[in-house]
Amino acid sequence: MLSKQKWLQFLDTMDAMYPDAHCELVHDNAFELTIATLLSAQCTDALVNRVTKDLFQKYKTPEDYLQVSLEELQNDIRSIGLYRNKAKNIQALCVRLLTVYGGEIPADRDALVTLPGVGRKTANVVLSVAFDVPAMAVDTHVERISKRLGLCRWKDNVLEVEQTIMKKTPIERWSKAHHQMIFFGRYHCKAQNPGCHACPLLEDCREGQKRLKKGLVKTGE
Repeated sequence: MLSKQKWLQFLDTMDAMYPDAHCELVHDNAFELTIATLLSAQCTDALVNRVTKDLFQKYKTPEDYLQVSLEELQNDIRSIGLYRNKAKNIQALCVRLLTVYGGEIPADRDALVTLPGVGRKTANVVLSVAFDVPAMAVDTHVERISKRLGLCRWKDNVLEVEQTIMKKTPIERWSKAHHQMIFFGRYHCKAQNPGCHACPLLEDCREGQKRLKKGLVKTGE
């Protein structure tokens, strides 16, 4: 397993690679971020942004989402995967916001995860990005990077990955590290074609060294 010292060196490298890493979901407030993150499950941020460009012009408040039929909302997000279930969750989320939280997104993880369609990852994104609360949201990129680099075990579940990253990362770096790991996974260490041949972490990367020994990495490329 990767030591804390080596992990922090890796983070410093990612910081140099992606100093401006940020949330790529376009939003103007915590409510829009919550909706966008809910929509992003099993979907790219780029597609979500294309959909929310018009969606957020049409729907500004929780009340707006409840003034249309479920079918109309489904049609508005039809190009996004699982759109039927996501539309149901959005309307149910809006009902709960209005009846329990005064129409405002709560800045509390335990409260956030009671909202329909909001799991721990979404809650952590909202806390970190919208409310500047230190949090580590583990999405597919963060999980993949953590396991490939050897920070976490392959068998670890998402919560175990989150806990390991937080344990080995200073709390003041949690939020930025989350975005930098996403950028590293999205643009460099991709799921199908990891850029091992040009990776500054190759020498100490568990998966990279495994691929190197198998002849899958041509360092001269």
